[in-house]
Parts: sequence; C-alpha cells; structure tokens
Amino acid sequence: MFGPQVPSVTPSQVEPQAFLLDVREPDEWQAGHAPDAHHMPMMEVPARVAEIPNDTQVVVVCRSGGRSGQVVSYLMGNGWDNVRNLDGGMQAWAAAGHDVVSENGQPARVL
Repeated sequence: MFGPQVPSVTPSQVEPQAFLLDVREPDEWQAGHAPDAHHMPMMEVPARVAEIPNDTQVVVVCRSGGRSGQVVSYLMGNGWDNVRNLDGGMQAWAAAGHDVVSENGQPARVL
C-alpha cells in the first residue's frame, strides 16, 4: 500500500452538520461543488489551517479521494482527530445523487 489508511466516509455517511472542505483547484470548484462546501485548495491548507474547525466533523473532498486523503493525513499529523476523507470524492458525491452547484453559470459538473 501507499502508506497508512486514513479514516473515510461515503457520501451517505456525511453528517448534515459536517464541515465539507473541498481542496480542489479553483477551476474544479467553479465547475461544480457541494452547495455548503468550503473551498481551500490543497496547497493553501498549511497557511489557512486555522480556518479548519476542530470541534465538528470535517469531511475533506477532492475529485476522487487522493488529494483529500493527503490533506486528512496532514491534518491528523497536526492534531486534528475529527477529519475524514470522502471516499470517492466529488465523483462519488455526484453519483450518489447529492446536489452539485457551479460558480460559473454553467450546468454543474465534476472536473
């Protein structure tokens, strides 16, 4: 394997009050994201880590789960024990029928 497994949840296991942290790039975010997600590109996480809550479930999401898994590992290594990777990322989120919205006026889609 490629290192330790990170805790994950499926789209149906995401709690309604969870803080959904989308770590994709701006073009991916603009094309389509979960309506209540918070955008923080992966490379900005170390500089903006104070914006990530540690008192509620945080679900980290990217396109398919790779980048978000790295962010979960990083956060766990820095004291967060409330973080989970969204298994399958935005692709699984959309496939499960969850809402996806765009920021660019186009029909929402997952890049």
